[in-house]
Amino acid sequence: MREAIATAWMQNSGMAKNKRKRNPKSVLKLPDLEQSKSAVLNSLTSQSSQRSYDHAIREFIDWYCSEPRLVFNKTVVTRYRISLEQAHYASSAINLRLAAIRRLAYEAADCGLLSPDLAAGIRRVKGVKKHGVRIGNWLTAEQGKRLLAAFDNGCLRQA
Repeated sequence: MREAIATAWMQNSGMAKNKRKRNPKSVLKLPDLEQSKSAVLNSLTSQSSQRSYDHAIREFIDWYCSEPRLVFNKTVVTRYRISLEQAHYASSAINLRLAAIRRLAYEAADCGLLSPDLAAGIRRVKGVKKHGVRIGNWLTAEQGKRLLAAFDNGCLRQA
């Protein structure tokens, strides 16, 4: 009886070793990107953030899938940033898109779809510096508090 149990245990442990671990990919295809996008959007609590990230990720996926066999890494994300700069996007719009892509990379790594090293490299893509001088009349902190207190509802955005 003991021998049968020991043999069964050895076979099962050998089978566990033979099972292939899911190797992270470097080229993500549309289903992988969609799965990661869903994970990103589900992790956000604000509807406004969900809309913004959804739009940013969709734009990136369209760009990423338009060129065949791109490796999802720091170089590709840098190329995307450059393409946004060449399209004359505002620095805040570019930085929002980069934040969404960084989050997409981390979710893909958490799901085992992307190497953690590649995700860390993507995180190191620098944002765009904001240039310019703010002009106009700015509210003081106290004036801002009074303005916000004038509204009763919890949402400043009106539908």
